[in-house]
Parts: sequence; structure tokens; C-alpha cells
Amino acid sequence: MEFRLKAGFVELDNMLKVLELAESGAQAKQQILAGLVKVNGVAESRIRRKLYPGDCVEFGGKNIIIK
Repeated sequence: MEFRLKAGFVELDNMLKVLELAESGAQAKQQILAGLVKVNGVAESRIRRKLYPGDCVEFGGKNIIIK
């Protein structure tokens, strides 16, 4: 799966909401804090982690490439 940026970056919690992988911002935050989201192969705990082109997010059995 790909996520195309409209600006220079997207924050991790916002990307999960936009792709409807989280029902709300609160749910996105819970999933990140629970260690369920990996960025570039490493569990990410920063809710507002900035994602840039080339980053890869793993969540819920999906791989999302930031373009």
C-alpha cells in the first residue's frame, strides 16, 4: 500500500486516521503507544512522528510506503 504526501511530511497518527486504519485520533494514539506500529522495522512510540518519502510503516498486517 502507498501513501502519497501532499506536503513535505505527515504525522504518524494522522496517517493512520486518513487511511482509516484507526477509527479516531484517540485510537491511533493507543495503537502507537501499545507498540503495534513499526516505522522502518522499529516499534514507534512517538505519536506525532513525522513520516517522509521512503519511510515504511507496518501496522495490522499492512506495509505502507510513504511516497
